[in-house]
Amino acid sequence: MNETIPYFGQFLSLLAALIWAFAVILFKKSGETVHPLALNLFKNLLATVLFLPTMWIFNIAIIRQVPYNTYFLLILSGILGVGISDTLFLKSLNRIGAGLSAIVDCMYSPFIIGLSVIWLKESLTILQIIGALLIISAALSTIYIKKIGKISRKDLLIGIFWGVSAMAIQAVSIVMIKPLLEQNPLLWTTEIRLLGGVVFLIFITLFYPSRHKIISSLFSTRSLGYTISGSFIGTYLTMFIWLAGMRFTQASISSVLNQTSSIFIFILATIFLKEPITLRRIIAIALALSGAIFVVLG
Repeated sequence: MNETIPYFGQFLSLLAALIWAFAVILFKKSGETVHPLALNLFKNLLATVLFLPTMWIFNIAIIRQVPYNTYFLLILSGILGVGISDTLFLKSLNRIGAGLSAIVDCMYSPFIIGLSVIWLKESLTILQIIGALLIISAALSTIYIKKIGKISRKDLLIGIFWGVSAMAIQAVSIVMIKPLLEQNPLLWTTEIRLLGGVVFLIFITLFYPSRHKIISSLFSTRSLGYTISGSFIGTYLTMFIWLAGMRFTQASISSVLNQTSSIFIFILATIFLKEPITLRRIIAIALALSGAIFVVLG
């Protein structure tokens, strides 16, 4: 298809970034009444169910003849990346808002390259080092913000900590299975990761002290529309389009275009959430995005 439609993969990668940005706004609205643990469980459970018929359409079996270690690593990756990281991301989003989350989320790239050097023995280029420093400087600049609207400095620091932790854990969950991503169908690895994360979230929820309150928050009529629509487009649709973008263009190009979600989130947060635009935040998002591009292209 990419041979008949010019730049089809690039278009899909950019579309995935835009749709994810809308999903973040919906998650932020949903998070006003829905507990992060409940929202994370719902969105990933929905995606897990929807990916089953998707795999059937593409003739991909749910059970593959692979070493048990492959299943173990993918499930562990799901526990870290889907179960823990996504929950921390939603907690951070609730605390600091979508605009600052867009900046903090760019820390994912430095964590990825740092772990790749340590874990996979990959080498760094000068451009990647510069890019990582730009992203770190952007994230650090948010720490010195004293207050934003009704958000206190304490909440900002806590939210930023959760956001950075989410990116670090997500990076670990991806780097640990990087070789497996190259050896197996992306839809299959995605589904197994989701299953691992969902089972973990169900287990944690069942033993959580206030589990009834957490689950009941899902059925808040004020947020139900945001919860369902955000979960569908943010977890299933975005992931499916992102995989298609990776399929029809080079991974490096796709990654750069995916990173534009930070700009889209920044703009949409101003329009729909009425989050303030300040010179510091504009500079921070510019530094973070430039750094992410340097990291990917390096």
